[in-house]
Amino acid sequence: MAEPWLHIVGIGEDGMDGLLPATRAVVTAADVIIGGDRHHRLTGDLPAKRLAWPHPFDALIDTIKGLKGQRVVVLATGDPLWYSVGARIGRAIDPAEIIYHPQLSAFQLAAARMGWSLADVETLTVHGRPVEQMIAFIQPDLRLLVLTTGKETPAQIAKFLTARGFGASRMSVLAAMGGKDEVRFDGIAESWHHDVPAFNTLAVECIAAPDAALLPRVPGLADDLFQSDGTMTKQEIRAATLAKLMPMRGALLWDIGCGCGSVAIEWMRAARYARAIGIEPRADRRAMAAANALALGVPKLALVDGTVPAALDGLAAPDAIFIGGGLSRPTFEAAWDALRPLGRLVANAVTLESEAALIALHKAYGGDLVKLSVHRASPVGSLTGWRPLMPVTQWSLVKR
Repeated sequence: MAEPWLHIVGIGEDGMDGLLPATRAVVTAADVIIGGDRHHRLTGDLPAKRLAWPHPFDALIDTIKGLKGQRVVVLATGDPLWYSVGARIGRAIDPAEIIYHPQLSAFQLAAARMGWSLADVETLTVHGRPVEQMIAFIQPDLRLLVLTTGKETPAQIAKFLTARGFGASRMSVLAAMGGKDEVRFDGIAESWHHDVPAFNTLAVECIAAPDAALLPRVPGLADDLFQSDGTMTKQEIRAATLAKLMPMRGALLWDIGCGCGSVAIEWMRAARYARAIGIEPRADRRAMAAANALALGVPKLALVDGTVPAALDGLAAPDAIFIGGGLSRPTFEAAWDALRPLGRLVANAVTLESEAALIALHKAYGGDLVKLSVHRASPVGSLTGWRPLMPVTQWSLVKR
């Protein structure tokens, strides 16, 4: 069994004084210490060789592996396994070779400062990531703790809140927590004006106005929240489709013929770290999908220009596949072959030709075949009547 040689040490604003004696001894005895400028300042004058974070940051793993045989310490802020570098290193290096030394995380400190139960808040990071991804968490009465990218991030988030009818939300920026220079800034989203330190944690208490946008993470967002040319999976059908696709944490969806991206976007919103690749040959629809993804808080939606089945070559194996357009036997077979075990496949058809293809595939492969019909109430002169949407035939199955 491998012997530990790499120590990943969480450190706070109180520096070496805040470390446990055993952890302090590990840092003091290190041959090499890797960290950011701030981490090196917090550990003072030590004999170890100092290395800064490499550029690009992806080179970090190779740098660390090249130091094996020495006593190596990597410094991280707070808990190195909570939205921090420790998890990334642990995926690339045998965990048996690593000893973690956690410190209080920014989330724990911020929750204590706010008097919030950490179990009852949403924690997320936009540090080094698109800040738009926090939009998916804007909901009435929700409390958020956000690791930010820099001093500009709170103002960006304040604009997101205000634009969606949450301008009355209370915001607090907490910086240098646990140190002698700890500082706090409080304000309201719609009037946020503070110039804050670059390294900070943001606390948000979401307060909705009567006309606020309601964007639940449960699938079935209103159709008018999406830019579309009219060709899209409608709200009620989309909710039923996502129920069969079963979004799960970190799972990958292929959305074949993604159009404006409504299914892929709702998939990503429905589960933490869910990923999606939309395959769409039309540039105008890919542009709409990209804009919708940004507006609805899933900026990492990947879009592929191409037609199936050729466009599927080389893509990461999916956990679920939705075929909303371009259904054919070759498309299904290529998708089915790529689908991971326990993967879910859903195909919707509106035309008689596509429905006939689904019926044939259902006979060959089994699964569930249903007809979905939706009627919406709308004015009929001075009265109200039912107007049907086009019925949708839906075929779904699980790969076992």
